Amino acid sequence: MKSYSIQEINSILNGELLGTTSHKITGPEHLSKATENQISFIGNKKFVHLWKSSKASVAIVNLNLLVEPTENRAIIKVKDADLAMAKLLEVFNPDLPKLEQDIHPTAVIDETAKIGAHCKIGANCYVGKNVELGDNVHLYPNVVIFEASKIGHRTVIWSGTVIRERTEIGNDCIFHLNVSIGADGFGYRPKEDGSGLLKVPHIGNVIIGNNVEIGANSSVDRAKFSATIIGDGCKIDNLVQIAHNCVLGRSCIMAGSSGLAGSVTLGDGVIIGGASSIKDHVTIGSGAVVGGGSGVMSDVPAGKTVVGYPATDARDTFRQWVAIKKLGKG
Repeated sequence: MKSYSIQEINSILNGELLGTTSHKITGPEHLSKATENQISFIGNKKFVHLWKSSKASVAIVNLNLLVEPTENRAIIKVKDADLAMAKLLEVFNPDLPKLEQDIHPTAVIDETAKIGAHCKIGANCYVGKNVELGDNVHLYPNVVIFEASKIGHRTVIWSGTVIRERTEIGNDCIFHLNVSIGADGFGYRPKEDGSGLLKVPHIGNVIIGNNVEIGANSSVDRAKFSATIIGDGCKIDNLVQIAHNCVLGRSCIMAGSSGLAGSVTLGDGVIIGGASSIKDHVTIGSGAVVGGGSGVMSDVPAGKTVVGYPATDARDTFRQWVAIKKLGKG
């Protein structure tokens, strides 16, 4: 078990240490659940009162909050407690499950595939024709990569993920359990004779940049033609749908159960709240924010925050909600 003195922890966080404790710290925990060998954090004033009754020996505290050390209990003042705790979680992060063999004997790898140095390929994986894996790629058991796909260096792909043909993935990506990359886009048209629906072929691909993380059970569909593109640094939560021909800029965030219909364009740094839905062919400008549960039906300018269904400027929507609430009281 990893353990650190308060001085060692503060050297990692580079904060202002107030007070001291003799206890070694073995991990982080919520204030209400922590033991004397654990550290917690206080990033909001509504949690300050919990420090008095908590058993935690150390708390990481925002500079703007009034929290004092007590006997054998210390605090570390930092500019942003959330960021400091994230840094500390890296220190206590357990090692990932190890693949003991470079290539498990049950893995099926086409003879034309190119496998980089120090790759790990787990049990029952399939690596298809003309696939290219960069150096230090990790494929956990039961990953499928179809023909002519390219995976960059140090990318980690967890079990159950399927990557369809001609997909291009950058360096240092993480795909969690059961991710689907490059499935057919959802496109149908009524047949001329009225006998049913005609499936529209999707012959494009998916291009994913560097440092992209995609959560469990999320899907990124291939383009009708050209490419569905996920820019560098994007972070996609669990159960997210990104449809054909969408283009995401750099460092976008999509929270769980949100979805983009076909040909949506996101600028850089766009944030999509959980359970939000974006209509096809909509453009959302750089730095815009879509509140959770919103339905975006038209373009959103850069830097704008929208909420509601249909989504409109957040300030206007909040005023409408207040007015409706007052009407109900009348």
